[in-house]
Amino acid sequence: MKNAKLYLIFFLLISFSLFAQKKIEVGIDEKLGNTLPMDLTFQTSEGKTVALKDIINKPTLIALVYYECPGVCNPMQNELAWTIDKLQLEPGKDFQVVSISFDHKETPSVAAKWKKNYLLTIKRKFDPSNWLFLTGDSLNVHKLTDACGFYFKPADKQFVHAATLVTVSPQGKISRYIFGTDFNPFDVKMALLEAESGKTNPTISKVLQFCFSYDPNGRQYTLNITRIVGIVMLLGVGIFLIVLLMKKKNIRTKELT
Repeated sequence: MKNAKLYLIFFLLISFSLFAQKKIEVGIDEKLGNTLPMDLTFQTSEGKTVALKDIINKPTLIALVYYECPGVCNPMQNELAWTIDKLQLEPGKDFQVVSISFDHKETPSVAAKWKKNYLLTIKRKFDPSNWLFLTGDSLNVHKLTDACGFYFKPADKQFVHAATLVTVSPQGKISRYIFGTDFNPFDVKMALLEAESGKTNPTISKVLQFCFSYDPNGRQYTLNITRIVGIVMLLGVGIFLIVLLMKKKNIRTKELT
């Protein structure tokens, strides 16, 4: 029985290590504690070239999006604008927001159009400089998304991607990920306060990230049956091996007696 347990543990470790080593094509691989490459440069909606080290000097909410997205980016940024209104923090002093397009084909003029639209929905006093809308070339974009563990891929003139905010400290250290398109203002406030103090906090939504994937046709997150079935099959094989080993052991015990 003891050997059977050891075999099962060994089997599960091998199985889950294979899943862990599989490269993520689309989704989030949290890089908590990593520091963003602060020398990367992007263009503002006004066409000015800036480096991350020039703009990240306070707790920052980074939204990795593309502005012409027909799916989750628009509702996520609308929700972000609503959250800014509800946050009990001072924009420009306690925090700032930076949206960065991961579509290198988008231009500053596209960013400017969407910035204007989102700022119109903010009711509190808000300086436009406290929410930057950036675009960049493919090299800088991919260096940034890789550093954030944000993986996306083109699909039928669109992109398959996850919806997330990344909170970073004034030094550019990744502090927390906030997934989805609905935000709790209190949670966002706490994430920003943690970023200010340099703390990191993993999210429990890793389970959701593992089980759900984005359906570009339905433009919604759907249960990833393939992954779940794969895990169930692995567990089934493991249980089968245990039963088989136990039967063999019982047969040998009977033969000896």
